[in-house]
Amino acid sequence: MSNSLWNAPGDLKVLVMDAREFESDVEYDRILVDAPCTGLGALRRRPEARWRRQPSDVPPLTALQQELLTKASELVRVGGVVGYVTCSPHLAETDSIVANFLKRNPNFEALDVSPVLPQLKLPTGSLSLRLRPDVHHTDGMFLALLRRTA
Repeated sequence: MSNSLWNAPGDLKVLVMDAREFESDVEYDRILVDAPCTGLGALRRRPEARWRRQPSDVPPLTALQQELLTKASELVRVGGVVGYVTCSPHLAETDSIVANFLKRNPNFEALDVSPVLPQLKLPTGSLSLRLRPDVHHTDGMFLALLRRTA
């Protein structure tokens, strides 16, 4: 990640740490939560992964995903956006995480993601993005954009 940000504009810093322990006096404009997940969206590249995952893997991962999203929400400024991303199509790791977060945090709203990747021709008002291997020829991915309103 550090190398890919080398020529990016602005004052960027890559930290390797448990994000739940990150403390800052600064509020951020944008935060990306690339949440640890089951990785089921990458089965086309790593089919053997299906044998390494069990249904019992999901609850601890969803708990961690909620914690990371909550921490990011504490660090983003009013008007700022948190991007929540997983490489899993599992509803417990995608829609459920976002729905539970929005239910507990009325000061956030889901944004229309259709302008992010206009070439996908998503319907206007799409509150999440799902990339599917059979449709988009990529790994399975999920994205939701959450704006802090107050």
